[in-house]
Amino acid sequence: MSHPLRKHSTKKVPTWPSYRGESHFVGVSPGGWVTVYVDPRLGTPGFQNAADLLSDADRVVGINNQIFSTPTEPVSVIVFALHGATDGSGGADHLGCTFESGGAIEVCASFGNPARVSGLFEAELSECSMNGSLCGFSTGEALSRWCAAVVSNNALADFASAPDWADAGMPDFVTKTEHSDTNPISIGCGMAFISWLISNGHKLPKIAQDMVELGDAGTLADLYEKLSGNSADRAWHEFKKAIDALPGGVTSDDPFGGFPPM
Repeated sequence: MSHPLRKHSTKKVPTWPSYRGESHFVGVSPGGWVTVYVDPRLGTPGFQNAADLLSDADRVVGINNQIFSTPTEPVSVIVFALHGATDGSGGADHLGCTFESGGAIEVCASFGNPARVSGLFEAELSECSMNGSLCGFSTGEALSRWCAAVVSNNALADFASAPDWADAGMPDFVTKTEHSDTNPISIGCGMAFISWLISNGHKLPKIAQDMVELGDAGTLADLYEKLSGNSADRAWHEFKKAIDALPGGVTSDDPFGGFPPM
């Protein structure tokens, strides 16, 4: 196996959230926003994932900036077999909820499917753009997954959690927010709710910017009030009524067909 001759990077390799192997420098995106590394043990498919991400990184950054209407700061990202997976199912990770604390991003390799790698990158980049708000909450996780869907043309559809929420009896995470970004039930409620908002004509950038403005204390009900002008007290009832009227039930993270949301 051979690779192009490259100059050694003089950049200091970041401290990654979990990866402790060799970080092979791949390059810096043309806009200078994203520095890409790869685990060399992945071989040619992994190097290709990293090269594709490097080529796509500035496009992802541009969409992310459009969604949040805030400038991106430079970040670093490494492609490796997160949780041992090479199909993207290992997800992505970063440490903090700002560019300063969370700008070292890990994404799972997805051999032969670069869109999934770009989507995983955006999932973490978007949380940095939340500027310390929402990250680690069910609302912020739902928002980051919608952002990932946008940049990847929904290449991460297999991460769907709204069906889990439906199967759990559709508990109300509209008037309350869970301080967790790992519970598929609360995240799934957020995914379906954002789908509903988009289907009612509210664009994702407006949704994202209002959610960040509401902050950690904000609920999806508060977001509904801010977007629609109607009382937050009506949010759960109106949403649940729309859910109950779905002819096929909740089978994806976009049960109301809001995609693409931009």
